[in-house]
Amino acid sequence: MNELLLIAGIFIAVLIFFRQFVRGAQCKSKTKLHGKTVIVTGSNTGIGKATAVELAMRGARVILACRNQVRGEAAVAVVKRESGSKNVVLMHLDLASLKSVRSFAQTFLKSEERLDILINNAGVFAQGTTEDGLGLMFGVNHIGHFLLTNLLLERMKESAPSRIVTVSSNLHNLGNLDLDCLRTHKEFGMGDSLIDIFKIYSHSKLCNVLFTHELAKKLQGTNVTCYSLHPGLYLTNAILV
Repeated sequence: MNELLLIAGIFIAVLIFFRQFVRGAQCKSKTKLHGKTVIVTGSNTGIGKATAVELAMRGARVILACRNQVRGEAAVAVVKRESGSKNVVLMHLDLASLKSVRSFAQTFLKSEERLDILINNAGVFAQGTTEDGLGLMFGVNHIGHFLLTNLLLERMKESAPSRIVTVSSNLHNLGNLDLDCLRTHKEFGMGDSLIDIFKIYSHSKLCNVLFTHELAKKLQGTNVTCYSLHPGLYLTNAILV
């Protein structure tokens, strides 16, 4: 009897996990986006590329903000082919370099008149350091997007109603922040073991959520709205890009 209850409990737990994290919900909106301009970071693969295809199908002008030029060009071709839209362009963006983030923002602001949606999607799950000496995951997953968002914010206010969407993770629930580390400019987001890397990734996703929450409060009344989300489980090569 106890064994049957245990098996039943495991089955129910697996079912709940599948429904919550694997299958997830589907967007039922059919809203068209003609005349809108959207940036999707990390859009040469995975969630970012799938998002870019959907947005292009809805009529948006889609900017693929990617680090790797060759992969980015290949992604543009795929997005154009699958969406049937020609209004898809590539702009170089390396979130592991604050210089690159500033260069991207400068190029975008000179070439594009509006920005309706910014999707901070790019992310890594790997050890290393950024060009500026930050832990790679902290630098790419949070700091790079933090700077990018702030550099583009005025253009988004001019284009309002507009929105900022930051892809986080349910793993943010396992994260915490070392504020002393931030204040003293010590290396942040460094670790040696797989457990350390897992924790640092969770910390970076918590930063995404907290940033979104605070920015949403600051932007009240501007018609620029902010959202963070958990995308569900997805087979991606975030470890590699």
